[in-house]
Amino acid sequence: MRIALVSPYDYPYPGGVTEHIAALDRVFRQWGHEVWVLATSSKNEEELHSNVLKVAGGVFPLPSSGSVARVSLSPRAYRRVKSILREMSFEVVHLHEPLMPLLPLAVLRHSHSLNVGTFHAYREDSHPGYEYGRHLLQPFFDRLDGRIAVSEAARDAIWRYFPADYTIIPNGIDYEFYSREVEPLPEYGEGRPTILFFGRLEKRKGFEYLLRAFGRVRKHIPNAQLLVAGAYSREDREPYVLEARREGIHGVRFLGFIPHEEKPRCFRSCDVFCAPSTGFESFGIVLLEAMAAGRPVVASNIPGYRSVLTHGREGLLVQPADPEGLADALIRLLEDPAERARMGACGQETARGLAWDRVARRVMDYYLQLLDGKAPCTDAQ
Repeated sequence: MRIALVSPYDYPYPGGVTEHIAALDRVFRQWGHEVWVLATSSKNEEELHSNVLKVAGGVFPLPSSGSVARVSLSPRAYRRVKSILREMSFEVVHLHEPLMPLLPLAVLRHSHSLNVGTFHAYREDSHPGYEYGRHLLQPFFDRLDGRIAVSEAARDAIWRYFPADYTIIPNGIDYEFYSREVEPLPEYGEGRPTILFFGRLEKRKGFEYLLRAFGRVRKHIPNAQLLVAGAYSREDREPYVLEARREGIHGVRFLGFIPHEEKPRCFRSCDVFCAPSTGFESFGIVLLEAMAAGRPVVASNIPGYRSVLTHGREGLLVQPADPEGLADALIRLLEDPAERARMGACGQETARGLAWDRVARRVMDYYLQLLDGKAPCTDAQ
Protein backbone atom coordinates (compact mmCIF):
# COMPACT_ATOMS: atom_id res chain seq x y z
CA MET A 1 0.00 0.00 0.00
CA ARG A 2 1.27 3.49 -0.81
CA ILE A 3 0.70 5.76 2.20
CA ALA A 4 1.33 9.46 2.84
CA LEU A 5 1.77 10.62 6.43
CA VAL A 6 1.35 14.39 6.74
CA SER A 7 3.04 16.45 9.48
CA PRO A 8 1.96 20.07 10.02
CA TYR A 9 4.79 20.59 12.50
CA ASP A 10 8.49 21.11 11.91
CA TYR A 11 9.44 17.46 11.36
CA PRO A 12 13.06 17.52 12.63
CA TYR A 13 11.97 19.28 15.85
CA PRO A 14 11.21 16.92 18.80
CA GLY A 15 7.51 16.58 19.60
CA GLY A 16 4.81 14.03 20.30
CA VAL A 17 3.09 14.32 16.92
CA THR A 18 6.27 14.07 14.84
CA GLU A 19 7.45 11.10 16.92
CA HIS A 20 4.06 9.44 16.39
CA ILE A 21 4.38 9.89 12.63
CA ALA A 22 7.96 8.60 12.61
CA ALA A 23 6.89 5.46 14.49
CA LEU A 24 4.04 4.69 12.08
CA ASP A 25 6.42 5.30 9.19
CA ARG A 26 8.97 2.86 10.61
CA VAL A 27 6.50 0.06 11.38
CA PHE A 28 4.57 0.36 8.10
CA ARG A 29 7.80 0.19 6.10
CA GLN A 30 8.88 -2.85 8.11
CA TRP A 31 5.65 -4.48 6.97
CA GLY A 32 6.50 -3.78 3.32
CA HIS A 33 4.32 -0.74 2.64
CA GLU A 34 5.58 2.25 0.67
CA VAL A 35 5.43 5.23 3.00
CA TRP A 36 6.18 8.88 2.34
CA VAL A 37 6.15 11.65 4.93
CA LEU A 38 4.94 15.03 3.65
CA ALA A 39 6.39 17.49 6.09
CA THR A 40 6.93 21.02 7.20
CA SER A 41 10.65 21.34 7.86
CA SER A 42 13.17 23.94 8.94
CA LYS A 43 15.92 21.75 7.49
CA ASN A 44 16.80 21.19 3.85
CA GLU A 45 15.40 18.05 2.23
CA GLU A 46 18.90 16.55 1.91
CA GLU A 47 19.16 16.52 5.72
CA LEU A 48 15.97 14.48 6.12
CA HIS A 49 15.36 10.77 5.71
CA SER A 50 15.10 9.67 2.09
CA ASN A 51 11.33 9.10 2.29
CA VAL A 52 10.60 12.50 3.90
CA LEU A 53 9.48 15.16 1.42
CA LYS A 54 9.91 18.75 2.53
CA VAL A 55 6.72 20.34 1.25
CA ALA A 56 6.71 23.53 3.30
CA GLY A 57 9.43 25.65 4.88
CA GLY A 58 9.43 29.06 6.52
CA VAL A 59 8.61 27.64 9.94
CA PHE A 60 6.61 30.00 12.14
CA PRO A 61 6.07 29.64 15.94
CA LEU A 62 2.32 29.60 16.59
CA PRO A 63 0.93 29.53 20.17
CA SER A 64 -1.23 26.43 20.51
CA SER A 65 -2.70 24.53 23.49
CA GLY A 66 -0.32 26.01 26.03
CA SER A 67 2.72 25.34 23.89
CA VAL A 68 4.24 26.63 20.65
CA ALA A 69 3.50 24.84 17.38
CA ARG A 70 6.19 25.20 14.72
CA VAL A 71 4.15 25.34 11.50
CA SER A 72 4.53 26.80 8.02
CA LEU A 73 2.28 29.53 6.66
CA SER A 74 3.91 29.59 3.23
CA PRO A 75 1.35 29.56 0.38
CA ARG A 76 4.02 27.95 -1.84
CA ALA A 77 3.04 24.64 -0.30
CA TYR A 78 -0.17 24.49 -2.38
CA ARG A 79 1.58 24.07 -5.72
CA ARG A 80 4.09 21.56 -4.34
CA VAL A 81 1.33 19.53 -2.67
CA LYS A 82 -0.76 19.40 -5.83
CA SER A 83 2.20 18.13 -7.85
CA ILE A 84 3.19 15.46 -5.29
CA LEU A 85 -0.33 14.12 -4.89
CA ARG A 86 -0.82 13.91 -8.65
CA GLU A 87 2.48 12.10 -9.22
CA MET A 88 2.38 9.71 -6.23
CA SER A 89 -1.25 8.47 -6.36
CA PHE A 90 -1.42 7.52 -2.70
CA GLU A 91 -4.01 5.00 -1.61
CA VAL A 92 -4.20 6.53 1.88
CA VAL A 93 -3.34 10.06 2.98
CA HIS A 94 -3.09 10.20 6.77
CA LEU A 95 -3.01 13.74 8.14
CA HIS A 96 -2.00 14.48 11.71
CA GLU A 97 -3.77 17.50 13.22
CA PRO A 98 -5.54 17.87 9.85
CA LEU A 99 -6.99 21.33 10.55
CA MET A 100 -3.70 22.98 11.48
CA PRO A 101 -2.23 25.52 9.05
CA LEU A 102 -1.04 25.26 6.42
CA LEU A 103 0.22 21.98 5.02
CA PRO A 104 -2.68 19.68 6.05
CA LEU A 105 -5.23 22.10 4.62
CA ALA A 106 -3.36 22.20 1.31
CA VAL A 107 -3.28 18.41 1.24
CA LEU A 108 -6.99 18.10 2.02
CA ARG A 109 -7.79 20.63 -0.70
CA HIS A 110 -6.11 18.54 -3.40
CA SER A 111 -6.18 14.94 -2.18
CA HIS A 112 -8.36 12.42 -4.02
CA SER A 113 -7.11 9.52 -1.92
CA LEU A 114 -8.71 8.06 1.16
CA ASN A 115 -8.18 10.86 3.69
CA VAL A 116 -7.71 9.95 7.36
CA GLY A 117 -7.14 12.50 10.11
CA THR A 118 -5.69 11.96 13.58
CA PHE A 119 -6.46 14.56 16.25
CA HIS A 120 -3.84 14.72 18.99
CA ALA A 121 -4.46 17.94 20.92
CA TYR A 122 -6.47 18.58 24.06
CA ARG A 123 -7.34 21.76 25.90
CA GLU A 124 -9.82 22.49 28.64
CA ASP A 125 -10.77 25.94 27.44
CA SER A 126 -12.00 27.02 24.02
CA HIS A 127 -9.87 26.65 20.90
CA PRO A 128 -9.82 30.12 19.24
CA GLY A 129 -8.88 28.75 15.82
CA TYR A 130 -11.78 26.32 15.81
CA GLU A 131 -14.14 28.73 17.58
CA TYR A 132 -13.77 31.54 15.06
CA GLY A 133 -12.65 29.58 12.02
CA ARG A 134 -15.15 26.74 12.22
CA HIS A 135 -17.10 27.72 9.11
CA LEU A 136 -13.91 28.14 7.09
CA LEU A 137 -12.53 24.81 8.30
CA GLN A 138 -15.72 22.77 7.92
CA PRO A 139 -15.22 22.08 4.16
CA PHE A 140 -11.74 20.73 4.90
CA PHE A 141 -13.04 18.60 7.77
CA ASP A 142 -15.73 17.21 5.48
CA ARG A 143 -13.06 15.82 3.16
CA LEU A 144 -11.91 13.41 5.87
CA ASP A 145 -13.11 9.86 5.22
CA GLY A 146 -11.95 8.68 8.62
CA ARG A 147 -11.23 10.39 11.95
CA ILE A 148 -8.98 9.13 14.76
CA ALA A 149 -8.48 10.65 18.22
CA VAL A 150 -5.59 9.53 20.41
CA SER A 151 -7.71 9.60 23.56
CA GLU A 152 -11.19 10.36 24.82
CA ALA A 153 -9.88 13.76 25.93
CA ALA A 154 -8.66 14.55 22.41
CA ARG A 155 -11.95 13.33 20.94
CA ASP A 156 -14.02 15.48 23.27
CA ALA A 157 -11.89 18.53 22.48
CA ILE A 158 -12.45 18.32 18.72
CA TRP A 159 -16.05 17.06 18.93
CA ARG A 160 -17.14 20.36 20.50
CA TYR A 161 -16.51 22.06 17.17
CA PHE A 162 -16.76 19.23 14.65
CA PRO A 163 -19.19 16.56 15.90
CA ALA A 164 -18.73 13.29 14.01
CA ASP A 165 -17.76 9.66 14.55
CA TYR A 166 -14.21 9.27 15.87
CA THR A 167 -12.26 6.08 16.39
CA ILE A 168 -9.95 6.16 19.41
CA ILE A 169 -6.52 4.70 18.69
CA PRO A 170 -3.96 5.69 21.32
CA ASN A 171 -0.39 6.73 20.90
CA GLY A 172 2.14 3.95 21.01
CA ILE A 173 5.56 3.37 22.47
CA ASP A 174 8.76 1.64 21.39
CA TYR A 175 8.40 -0.83 24.24
CA GLU A 176 11.46 -2.92 23.46
CA PHE A 177 13.65 0.19 23.38
CA TYR A 178 12.53 1.58 26.74
CA SER A 179 12.14 -1.72 28.60
CA ARG A 180 15.61 -3.14 27.85
CA GLU A 181 18.05 -3.51 30.70
CA VAL A 182 20.54 -0.64 30.60
CA GLU A 183 22.83 1.03 33.10
CA PRO A 184 21.71 4.36 34.59
CA LEU A 185 23.60 7.49 33.62
CA PRO A 186 26.89 7.07 35.51
CA GLU A 187 26.98 10.48 37.13
CA TYR A 188 23.46 10.16 38.54
CA GLY A 189 23.15 6.50 39.53
CA GLU A 190 24.53 7.18 43.01
CA GLY A 191 21.97 5.27 45.05
CA ARG A 192 20.31 8.50 46.20
CA PRO A 193 16.47 8.65 46.21
CA THR A 194 15.88 10.20 42.80
CA ILE A 195 12.94 11.89 41.07
CA LEU A 196 12.98 12.55 37.32
CA PHE A 197 11.18 15.27 35.36
CA PHE A 198 11.45 14.97 31.57
CA GLY A 199 10.01 17.66 29.30
CA ARG A 200 10.12 21.25 28.17
CA LEU A 201 9.94 23.93 30.86
CA GLU A 202 6.71 25.43 29.53
CA LYS A 203 4.18 26.72 32.03
CA ARG A 204 1.70 23.94 31.23
CA LYS A 205 4.27 21.30 32.21
CA GLY A 206 3.90 22.43 35.84
CA PHE A 207 7.56 22.22 36.83
CA GLU A 208 7.15 25.17 39.20
CA TYR A 209 4.87 23.00 41.37
CA LEU A 210 7.29 20.09 41.32
CA LEU A 211 10.14 22.38 42.39
CA ARG A 212 8.12 23.58 45.37
CA ALA A 213 7.14 20.00 46.17
CA PHE A 214 10.75 18.93 46.04
CA GLY A 215 11.59 21.48 48.72
CA ARG A 216 9.17 19.58 51.01
CA VAL A 217 10.58 16.22 49.90
CA ARG A 218 14.08 17.28 50.93
CA LYS A 219 12.87 18.05 54.48
CA HIS A 220 11.75 14.41 54.80
CA ILE A 221 14.48 12.81 52.68
CA PRO A 222 17.55 15.10 52.88
CA ASN A 223 19.63 13.20 50.31
CA ALA A 224 16.91 13.13 47.61
CA GLN A 225 17.74 14.55 44.21
CA LEU A 226 15.63 15.89 41.35
CA LEU A 227 16.85 15.37 37.77
CA VAL A 228 15.42 17.80 35.21
CA ALA A 229 15.86 16.64 31.60
CA GLY A 230 14.41 17.96 28.36
CA ALA A 231 14.76 20.20 25.34
CA TYR A 232 14.78 23.48 27.24
CA SER A 233 17.06 26.49 26.87
CA ARG A 234 19.25 28.25 29.39
CA GLU A 235 16.71 31.07 29.46
CA ASP A 236 13.93 28.57 30.26
CA ARG A 237 15.97 27.11 33.10
CA GLU A 238 17.22 30.30 34.73
CA PRO A 239 14.07 31.35 36.68
CA TYR A 240 13.94 27.93 38.35
CA VAL A 241 17.64 27.98 39.19
CA LEU A 242 17.13 31.35 40.87
CA GLU A 243 14.06 30.15 42.74
CA ALA A 244 15.89 27.07 44.02
CA ARG A 245 18.71 29.28 45.29
CA ARG A 246 16.30 31.78 46.82
CA GLU A 247 14.32 29.07 48.63
CA GLY A 248 17.39 27.04 49.60
CA ILE A 249 16.29 23.98 47.64
CA HIS A 250 19.33 21.79 47.08
CA GLY A 251 19.70 18.61 45.04
CA VAL A 252 18.18 19.92 41.78
CA ARG A 253 20.28 18.91 38.78
CA PHE A 254 19.44 20.29 35.34
CA LEU A 255 20.52 17.75 32.72
CA GLY A 256 19.17 19.58 29.67
CA PHE A 257 18.73 17.80 26.36
CA ILE A 258 19.11 14.01 26.45
CA PRO A 259 19.74 12.28 23.10
CA HIS A 260 17.05 9.78 22.18
CA GLU A 261 19.39 6.80 22.51
CA GLU A 262 20.16 7.82 26.11
CA LYS A 263 16.54 8.20 27.26
CA PRO A 264 16.19 4.63 28.64
CA ARG A 265 19.31 5.22 30.75
CA CYS A 266 17.82 8.48 31.98
CA PHE A 267 14.63 6.74 33.15
CA ARG A 268 16.74 4.03 34.77
CA SER A 269 18.51 6.76 36.75
CA CYS A 270 15.41 7.56 38.83
CA ASP A 271 13.27 5.85 41.44
CA VAL A 272 10.11 7.79 40.62
CA PHE A 273 9.08 9.68 37.50
CA CYS A 274 7.00 12.83 37.97
CA ALA A 275 4.74 14.55 35.40
CA PRO A 276 3.14 17.60 37.07
CA SER A 277 1.47 19.10 33.97
CA THR A 278 -1.50 21.34 34.67
CA GLY A 279 -3.41 20.59 31.46
CA PHE A 280 -3.35 20.59 27.65
CA GLU A 281 -2.15 16.96 27.59
CA SER A 282 -4.17 14.65 25.37
CA PHE A 283 -2.08 11.58 26.18
CA GLY A 284 0.82 10.69 28.44
CA ILE A 285 3.52 9.41 26.09
CA VAL A 286 6.32 10.25 28.49
CA LEU A 287 4.42 8.42 31.23
CA LEU A 288 4.42 5.30 29.06
CA GLU A 289 8.15 5.64 28.45
CA ALA A 290 8.79 5.73 32.19
CA MET A 291 6.41 2.81 32.74
CA ALA A 292 8.17 0.72 30.08
CA ALA A 293 11.41 1.35 31.97
CA GLY A 294 9.74 -0.08 35.09
CA ARG A 295 9.42 3.20 36.95
CA PRO A 296 6.36 4.19 39.02
CA VAL A 297 4.80 7.52 38.11
CA VAL A 298 3.43 10.45 40.06
CA ALA A 299 1.32 12.57 37.71
CA SER A 300 -1.35 15.23 37.69
CA ASN A 301 -4.92 14.01 37.66
CA ILE A 302 -5.81 15.41 34.23
CA PRO A 303 -7.81 13.72 31.45
CA GLY A 304 -4.87 12.93 29.16
CA TYR A 305 -2.92 11.24 31.95
CA ARG A 306 -5.93 9.32 33.29
CA SER A 307 -6.13 7.62 29.89
CA VAL A 308 -2.73 6.03 30.60
CA LEU A 309 -2.34 5.75 34.38
CA THR A 310 -4.73 4.19 36.87
CA HIS A 311 -4.33 5.62 40.37
CA GLY A 312 -2.79 3.02 42.68
CA ARG A 313 -1.82 0.69 39.84
CA GLU A 314 1.06 2.16 37.76
CA GLY A 315 1.50 5.16 40.04
CA LEU A 316 -0.32 7.93 41.85
CA LEU A 317 -2.48 10.76 40.52
CA VAL A 318 -2.63 14.07 42.39
CA GLN A 319 -4.57 17.25 41.78
CA PRO A 320 -2.89 19.66 39.35
CA ALA A 321 -0.96 22.66 40.73
CA ASP A 322 -0.78 21.09 44.18
CA PRO A 323 2.81 21.09 45.55
CA GLU A 324 1.76 19.53 48.85
CA GLY A 325 -0.08 16.69 47.12
CA LEU A 326 2.90 16.07 44.84
CA ALA A 327 5.28 16.04 47.79
CA ASP A 328 3.14 13.57 49.76
CA ALA A 329 2.90 11.19 46.79
CA LEU A 330 6.63 11.41 46.04
CA ILE A 331 7.61 10.84 49.67
CA ARG A 332 5.24 7.86 49.89
CA LEU A 333 6.87 6.12 46.93
CA LEU A 334 10.46 7.07 47.71
CA GLU A 335 10.06 5.54 51.18
CA ASP A 336 8.40 2.32 49.96
CA PRO A 337 10.59 0.16 47.68
CA ALA A 338 8.03 -2.67 47.57
CA GLU A 339 5.29 -0.33 46.34
CA ARG A 340 7.65 1.10 43.72
CA ALA A 341 8.46 -2.38 42.46
CA ARG A 342 4.79 -3.39 42.29
CA MET A 343 3.77 -0.24 40.42
CA GLY A 344 6.78 -0.51 38.12
CA ALA A 345 5.78 -4.04 37.11
CA CYS A 346 2.17 -2.95 36.49
CA GLY A 347 3.44 -0.04 34.42
CA GLN A 348 5.50 -2.34 32.20
CA GLU A 349 2.42 -4.48 31.59
CA THR A 350 0.40 -1.41 30.59
CA ALA A 351 3.15 -0.08 28.31
CA ARG A 352 3.59 -3.47 26.63
CA GLY A 353 -0.05 -3.34 25.53
CA LEU A 354 0.65 -0.08 23.69
CA ALA A 355 3.77 -1.17 21.83
CA TRP A 356 3.94 0.47 18.41
CA ASP A 357 3.43 -2.72 16.44
CA ARG A 358 0.08 -3.23 18.20
CA VAL A 359 -1.01 0.38 17.75
CA ALA A 360 0.12 0.47 14.11
CA ARG A 361 -1.87 -2.70 13.46
CA ARG A 362 -5.00 -0.95 14.70
CA VAL A 363 -4.29 2.01 12.41
CA MET A 364 -3.71 -0.28 9.41
CA ASP A 365 -6.91 -2.21 10.17
CA TYR A 366 -8.76 1.11 10.21
CA TYR A 367 -7.34 2.01 6.78
CA LEU A 368 -8.49 -1.34 5.41
CA GLN A 369 -11.94 -0.95 6.95
CA LEU A 370 -12.35 2.46 5.32
CA LEU A 371 -11.00 1.30 1.97
CA ASP A 372 -13.38 -1.63 2.02
CA GLY A 373 -16.45 0.33 3.03
CA LYS A 374 -16.19 3.81 1.62
CA ALA A 375 -14.97 5.33 -1.62
CA PRO A 376 -12.43 8.15 -1.26
CA CYS A 377 -13.27 11.76 -2.03
CA THR A 378 -13.39 12.48 -5.76
CA ASP A 379 -14.38 16.14 -5.90
CA ALA A 380 -13.04 17.98 -8.93
CA GLN A 381 -9.93 20.10 -8.42
